[in-house]
Amino acid sequence: MKKIITLIGLTLVLASCGGGGGGGSATVASGGNTSGGTTQITSAPAHCAVPRPASTIDPDTNAPYGDVQGTLSDEMAWIASFVNQTYLWYADVPVVSSTPYVIGATVPYVDPSDNSAGTKTLMSNYDVVDAYFNSQRSPLFTASGKPKDQFHFTYVTTDWQNLSAQGTEAGFGFDVALLAAAPPREALIAYVSPGSPADLAGLVRGTVFVSVNGVSVANGSDVNTLNEGLFSPTVNTSYTFVVQLPGSSTQTTVNLTAQNIVLTPVMNVQTITGYPSIGYIQFNDHIATAESELVAAINQLNAANGGTGITDLVLDMRYNGGGYLDLASELAYMIAGPAATNGKIFELDAYNNKNPFDLTTAQATTPFLSTAQGLSTTAGTPLPYLGLPTVYVITTGGTCSASEAVINGLVGAGINVIQIGTTTCGKPYGFYPQDNCSTTYFTIQFDGVNNLGFGAYADGFTPSGTSAFGSTQNILPGCPANDDFSNPLGNPAEASLATALYYKTNGVCPNPEISLAGKPQAKAVLGRSPARENRIMRRHLVAE
Repeated sequence: MKKIITLIGLTLVLASCGGGGGGGSATVASGGNTSGGTTQITSAPAHCAVPRPASTIDPDTNAPYGDVQGTLSDEMAWIASFVNQTYLWYADVPVVSSTPYVIGATVPYVDPSDNSAGTKTLMSNYDVVDAYFNSQRSPLFTASGKPKDQFHFTYVTTDWQNLSAQGTEAGFGFDVALLAAAPPREALIAYVSPGSPADLAGLVRGTVFVSVNGVSVANGSDVNTLNEGLFSPTVNTSYTFVVQLPGSSTQTTVNLTAQNIVLTPVMNVQTITGYPSIGYIQFNDHIATAESELVAAINQLNAANGGTGITDLVLDMRYNGGGYLDLASELAYMIAGPAATNGKIFELDAYNNKNPFDLTTAQATTPFLSTAQGLSTTAGTPLPYLGLPTVYVITTGGTCSASEAVINGLVGAGINVIQIGTTTCGKPYGFYPQDNCSTTYFTIQFDGVNNLGFGAYADGFTPSGTSAFGSTQNILPGCPANDDFSNPLGNPAEASLATALYYKTNGVCPNPEISLAGKPQAKAVLGRSPARENRIMRRHLVAE
């Protein structure tokens, strides 16, 4: 089974961080026990309609999952209890009976991106538990009219493990930017993973999709075919794409077979052409394999210029939806170094008043991690560092969660963060992913603040266009800039990078001819799964 990502022509958008719904508020009934204090999930876990074999091992514990025979009603009772005990906003959750949630039924289903009401027909056990879990979230809005919780979702456990630990995902090796979801639609390639089928076929950033399996991207009515081919392909299945490469006036037909693609979280590590003292890193995902790649990137930049290293860094996180929080902390340390981070916290997390994980303040604190945590580098290995007082961070609405934690953590340590691009997605929240009966559940369980006590960026970080902070701490020095698909990432002519370089040289934002090159991309949606837009706390850290 795979997680279906639907972005074109449908109301249910699972991977979008942007876009608020209407304003106002809602009156809801409490989701159960609202008393404070330490509590436990009261409904028994692992009572499954389809138990896994007894020998199935949980890779996080190296012990069997312990599934026993149960029913879908048992699974939904566990969901209600899990949310009631651990959800940050459990008191917002309406009371919803699980009785209507049976295979074959059509039930309410809310789009988390804007709280719009829709329906879902339940065709499988997974559909049942996913739809019921969808009902167990806050329906409220923020003061700005944005849904309070845009980030409540499920994932097939094995697919989540493949993505988070092994860095693999079904696809072709391209990430799609959807510039217009309604006809006339526009979809193009944001970037391509090296060595992937898309790379070997000659597809590059800026390639425009004309059709998928004969269905027009711009105006085709078969949105299921478009969504599958662009966002949720089936492994070992062949797809035919008609594309137009950047700079070409002709169309090209490309046949690609979907594979389990090994993602490349760190790309384009270099000193910038014409600016040898300025380093550049394209950082796409906070997944386990990123640890070793980030270490290699910092070592490479330290070795640049005959070993003298670099004086400035452009960290391109425009497509980084987040992931493991400890990777964010490691990266922040590797940028700032020990002098700037000594004695400071990276993030302090707050949970609901039940303290569902029995954490002390020390256990709820993530320090600036100066050694590798063992994700893909030997645990305990000292991390290299740049020791820079200033970093230029390129962002879009796809910069989310753990990526925003990097920004906030660096600001808290006194590092001068210059933001280039557009407002980030606004997600100062995180999860402890929880498996039950082969489904992994993600419900917001904590929010975090930096060393200065700041974490109020639910509406994202925004570049101020000046050389100073704005009226609030989520307004950063820096410049608005477009995501320029007419140039490769890392090319000094690309609008966002060109803007960063101009600001570095002149201390002010450039004229719009530089920063606003290409089409405005503030509302582009990245075609990626919600599991790549996270702030994930690894459970072993809690036990320390």
